[in-house]
Amino acid sequence: MIQRREFLTAAAGGMTATLAGCTGADDEERNAGILDETLTLTTTTSTYDTGLLDEVNAAFEDRYGVEIEAVAQGTGAALETARAGDSDVVMVHARSLEDEFMREGYGVNRRDLMFNDFVVVGPEDDPAGIDGMDEVTEAFQAVSETESTFVSRGDNSGTHTKELAIWDAAGVEPGGEWYREAGSGMGEVLNQASQTPGYTLADRGTYLSQRSELDVSIRVEGPIGGGPELLANPYGIVAVNPDVHGNVTYDLAMSYIGYITSREGQKIIEEYTVEGEQLFFPDSIAEEPNFQQYVPEGWTPNGE
Repeated sequence: MIQRREFLTAAAGGMTATLAGCTGADDEERNAGILDETLTLTTTTSTYDTGLLDEVNAAFEDRYGVEIEAVAQGTGAALETARAGDSDVVMVHARSLEDEFMREGYGVNRRDLMFNDFVVVGPEDDPAGIDGMDEVTEAFQAVSETESTFVSRGDNSGTHTKELAIWDAAGVEPGGEWYREAGSGMGEVLNQASQTPGYTLADRGTYLSQRSELDVSIRVEGPIGGGPELLANPYGIVAVNPDVHGNVTYDLAMSYIGYITSREGQKIIEEYTVEGEQLFFPDSIAEEPNFQQYVPEGWTPNGE
């Protein structure tokens, strides 16, 4: 009898895997390990809006005969869904919120996944005069001083968390008519900034994927474009702790984490482009991996 799911043990460097298919087996063998299962993934709007999830998830589903139900939310909402036990695995980009999630015991086996960066985008007339600034804190100060329109995510997402950290570093408490909290995803906020027009903080991937439809351009670069490290945007992936929520599909979640951080999964991330632009940069393959596998007490594959 074909086992329902098999547990995957993955190390970032060598990527040894017990899950059928990760070692180059033929299609018949590769599809034998997991069949007819559903994985619930809560993730950021940026991975969804850019189309990256479609590429990665389709490859995993095709290889292992499973279905992935992807729910796109801001990072804060994605983690809250997982806290409630309504998600098996979380892919987000706010390390402070991820660390809190782990400290509280809701998550296990967090892995670095990929990165891009944040950029400040704004209108062509650039009323705050921030174009080309080297320090994003100075740019935010200029936006505040000139009371130029700034559209905030305002949704406790990873981007919103980063934005608030920049305001704090700049010594500015934003507010007033010029500061608009949208409470929306990245794509919608970019549209609002374009139509207003105004400034906003955006992840590079979502901006590049929608650039042709927008009337805002990059005014302050992130580290990928030679800008400050404060605008770095790392993504992580975390399994929901089965000791807290016994209903989660922990072994399938770990299979997904193993796949997306494997050489094959990381290659999909690296090669995913929009209009010739690479949107994300893989970050899980290390020369000296330091990944300690968490296994719940008494856990066995398929509960056997």
